[in-house]
Amino acid sequence: MATLIAPKYFSPVEDAENIKNSCLGWGTDERAIISILGHRNATQRKLIRLAYEEIYNEDLIHQLNSELSGDFECAISQWTLDPADRDAVLANNALKASTPDYRVIVEIACVQSAEDLLAVKRAYRFRFKHSLEEDVASSTTGDIRKLLVAIVSAYRYEGDEIDENTAIFEANILHDAVKGKAFNHEEIIRVFSTRSKPQLIATLNRYRDIHATSITKGLMGDSADEYLAALRTVIRCIRDPKKYYAKVLRNAMNAVGIDRDALSRVIVTRAEKDLKEIMELYLKRNNISLEEAVNKDIGGDYKAFILALLGSDEPMDLKD
Repeated sequence: MATLIAPKYFSPVEDAENIKNSCLGWGTDERAIISILGHRNATQRKLIRLAYEEIYNEDLIHQLNSELSGDFECAISQWTLDPADRDAVLANNALKASTPDYRVIVEIACVQSAEDLLAVKRAYRFRFKHSLEEDVASSTTGDIRKLLVAIVSAYRYEGDEIDENTAIFEANILHDAVKGKAFNHEEIIRVFSTRSKPQLIATLNRYRDIHATSITKGLMGDSADEYLAALRTVIRCIRDPKKYYAKVLRNAMNAVGIDRDALSRVIVTRAEKDLKEIMELYLKRNNISLEEAVNKDIGGDYKAFILALLGSDEPMDLKD
């Protein structure tokens, strides 16, 4: 379930005007911006952007970027984008970083539906004038290139049907490769980049049933091996994305200085989808709620915005 609290009825024109007013004068009213954008769903945010451009002949996101700063600016700009465009930006930022974050590519490729991934790739091509596959290939080498290009190129079957015989057969193929430490075997990449998610889950279950261990335990090689890390992330994103995201949040909050990029990414991308269940898993694992952790360890407008997306505040009335 989503955590976002959005009104059923709203006026995009009034919202656009209130955001503009919050940017006028001797300082920006960040809390007014949060009270609006932090409580609008994707369709509503798009209508606000269109109204803002129509009224002021300006791009809303450019306006926000000029008025805000730091982690707050980054998070609210990502949130205000259309979801597909946002993922395209996240993917490009991850690839262009001094230390590329391949987790972001795996999340987009393996958690999204086939149609959503296709929308991200279209948005990427439109915004950056080349394909996501092209940039993934140019930013990587060797085995990790083969894996990442394969998963971003995939268009998986979305049905629930599975073939039990195929699951058993491919579970044994994977086991033989892992047992022989042929982690880069082309069959591993083929299976994880072409099979539907239900079929892959069945294969992973048969792997555990037949061989009395999970495949990820057999992939615990050198911690510095980017390919193995990416492959484990692929498996976790397919097998249980909510559990995966809960762990990303846990690592982000426990990092020295807090990994705000990872924190923002998970909350911004999941607030309208399944963040409530992710937060429940976080609480179960950490004995502290995500809201409490954010309240304790983060401050300022960034905290206020994150709490809004977590559903932990009430929308403010700008007329009060």
